[in-house]
Amino acid sequence: MASSFVFIRLLLHDLKSKMISPRMVILYPLLVLFIPGSVWGFADPNASLPGSISVEGASTVMFLSSLFVLLSATLGVVLVGFDSISKPRLTGELTIELAQPISRTLLGINHLFGVWLSVAIPVGVLQFSSLWIIEHQMGIFPSLSDSFTWIGITALLLLWYASLQMIASSMAQDLGSSVTFGVATWMLFTLMWLLVTVVIATILGVDATNTADPTFVRFQEHADLFSPNGVYQLVLQNRLPSVSQPTVWDGWINLAVIGWTVIPVAFYLRRFRKLKP
Repeated sequence: MASSFVFIRLLLHDLKSKMISPRMVILYPLLVLFIPGSVWGFADPNASLPGSISVEGASTVMFLSSLFVLLSATLGVVLVGFDSISKPRLTGELTIELAQPISRTLLGINHLFGVWLSVAIPVGVLQFSSLWIIEHQMGIFPSLSDSFTWIGITALLLLWYASLQMIASSMAQDLGSSVTFGVATWMLFTLMWLLVTVVIATILGVDATNTADPTFVRFQEHADLFSPNGVYQLVLQNRLPSVSQPTVWDGWINLAVIGWTVIPVAFYLRRFRKLKP
């Protein structure tokens, strides 16, 4: 009982300090611009979208806006979480926290949830508000299943990034290396993953000169299972009309969601239990 009370008290304190921090104050306008802003644009029936992009319903708007969620919300996790372990470790605050009447596992979860929820809560509120934007623009309210999937998988995506940032922060020996680890992780999955996929496809003999080729598309979908961004977009793509759904088996997508939820969190908690302040 005492441990639970300490856990809640520390979590609320951590959330309050992070959600009013200068980093989040800078992030809030970006989230508003990227999430409701992109939904407003894609849901506009008079909008002229580039290429062959066509909006066929609320699920398509949610899928298209996922790119802007990836660019803003995941970057927010990096900004909030890159020094969550390394900074208290350097300043001696971690030693004081470890002296609290709470297990290391709960304390590790506290740090993880502090980073995750400080970004996931405002993102979830903006996504929930965006449902009414879709109704206003398109005259249809998204289905409950589509809405739950969009908000729920985004929350999981942020948990995946939070756990990766906590692992990187626990490995860093100074603030400089923690920034490097955090930004490098974000850049790998957000900006460079397609390049990694093309290189691996070429090595394995898959023609990567035409990224619209069905063989390469199938290879890319399977490669995306090893990226949190890829899994996130595969889940949302599964909500699209059948002609636009991924070819990869649903079971692999579900397994990837479970794997990205369990493995990084478990690895981080294992590192935190062995962490030396």
